[in-house]
Amino acid sequence: MLEPGESAPEIELSNRQDDRVVVDPADAAHTVVYFYPRADTPGCTTEACGFRDAWDAFEAADVAVVGISDDPVDDLDAFAEKHDLPFTLLSDPDGEVASAYDSYGEKNLFGDTVEGVFRNTYVLDSAGTVVLAYEGVSPEGHAEEILDDIAALDGDD
Repeated sequence: MLEPGESAPEIELSNRQDDRVVVDPADAAHTVVYFYPRADTPGCTTEACGFRDAWDAFEAADVAVVGISDDPVDDLDAFAEKHDLPFTLLSDPDGEVASAYDSYGEKNLFGDTVEGVFRNTYVLDSAGTVVLAYEGVSPEGHAEEILDDIAALDGDD
């Protein structure tokens, strides 16, 4: 895991419309970069819908949200459309960005060892420094947890 205080690696990937996107942490007070294993699976849907349902609070706090998986662009588009997701989803098919964030590698899935994305989240400040890191995230309530932790960082608790 990257630790708070470390510089976040650059993110340049294709979004759900297959446009190349460079994530610029300077565009918001904070940027949430969350890695999830597979679009439209139960845990990933719970996590994404949590961000969607708290979207007004994220916008009010000037917090950008970026979800990254190794899903193909078409899967991301269908996922975002189906669940009305208002934030950016990016496709990392080779796991290069996820690897740079210590969020990709071997894992056990139904008794098989596979390569894939780990459910980790990072919060970056506007300078691109990691300020919060969450490993092995539980999808339920994660969006609210992040909002509370950002408020505590900013002294708004």
